[in-house]
Amino acid sequence: MYDLPVVDQRLFPVEVRILRLPHGADIELPSYATDGAAGADVRCAEEGPLTIEPGQRAAVATGLIFEIPLGWEIQVRPRSGLAWRQGLTVVNAPGTIDSDYRGEVKVLMVNLGSEVVVVERGDRVAQLVFAPVNRATYSEVEALSETDRAEGGFGSTGRA
Repeated sequence: MYDLPVVDQRLFPVEVRILRLPHGADIELPSYATDGAAGADVRCAEEGPLTIEPGQRAAVATGLIFEIPLGWEIQVRPRSGLAWRQGLTVVNAPGTIDSDYRGEVKVLMVNLGSEVVVVERGDRVAQLVFAPVNRATYSEVEALSETDRAEGGFGSTGRA
């Protein structure tokens, strides 16, 4: 067992305010499954079972609108169990919820498996990772510094 330092997150609280829409009234708010979880599970707020055929995409309602503080984002990521067992994943993983977005969060899913997947109301469909945002300044220049790698990409560094 590793003896790692533990940062008490209660010392640095950041509030994310949530507006629950009528169709999400009975859906659990995002929650962490374990003390060490980086992502909070978000649930399906569709009115009935949602059937996703192989190769089909779906925008899965959560029934929630988030007020994210400036300088932060929420990343929408797949749940590993759904991806592994059923081939259900997030199309634009990780998706980003920007701090100035005030619409319902929907999880953009795709069924990459070979079987139909049925998502029930209240099922955990994705995980939300709250993260700081660093913004860059982009400057046009006449030349860039050189590196050993140069333009090599798409496997140019080898397989091992």
